[in-house]
Amino acid sequence: MATGKATKDVIDVYSWPTPNGHKVHIMLEECGYKLDKDWFAHPIDISAGDQFSKEFLAISPNNKIPAITDPHGPDGKPIHLFESGAILVYLAGKTGKFLPKSTRAKYEVLQWLMFQMGGLGPMLGQNHHFRLYAPDKIEYAINRYTNEAKRLYSVLDHQLKDNPYIAGKSYSIADIAIFPWTRNWKNQGIEMNEYPHFKRWFEMIGERPAVKRGVEVLTAHRKPLTDNKAREQLFGSTQYQKRK
Repeated sequence: MATGKATKDVIDVYSWPTPNGHKVHIMLEECGYKLDKDWFAHPIDISAGDQFSKEFLAISPNNKIPAITDPHGPDGKPIHLFESGAILVYLAGKTGKFLPKSTRAKYEVLQWLMFQMGGLGPMLGQNHHFRLYAPDKIEYAINRYTNEAKRLYSVLDHQLKDNPYIAGKSYSIADIAIFPWTRNWKNQGIEMNEYPHFKRWFEMIGERPAVKRGVEVLTAHRKPLTDNKAREQLFGSTQYQKRK
């Protein structure tokens, strides 16, 4: 469970093996940080309610993973950060990697990061919920979010038609943000062969050594979501309790 205290000289990552968690795991590995040497992964079991602990809320007030503590922040002092997109931008700035320096190219990357944060992630999250986890199979919701998933994959496929990477010619935090959310395409009602340009990109990104390492982080802690207590922690009224 998170303590909120920085470990000397390493980045502490409070996370779980979800798409948003894996985004940060991949970014750290891509930036050259080594797990258990330069950064530590602290499991926040969201099915057990770890995300509601006072210690975790001190660094992630929205009770969502991931969050990080960097003992060497921009002013030399420790910094706590939550929101996976903000963490990617921070790490890109800290290391000078995967976010272009030119103003035009930077914003071309950031618009696709926002596409993931504001559209792809939330919509595929709803897709997963209604297709896999909702106690009642609501046909309208399943159709709505499956169709939206297909639309979003079409957007990606079109963008990748003339670009090797999401934001153009170079691998960036846009690719790092989007890839983990598309790993479960089968469960999202997607037929990969209908999106050939996306398929080419997906297979290419999946072969990157740092990506392979990143998506394995904390997976040994994952367990099937089968009991009612776990469902309550993830989807029930606990989410909506007022924080003191």
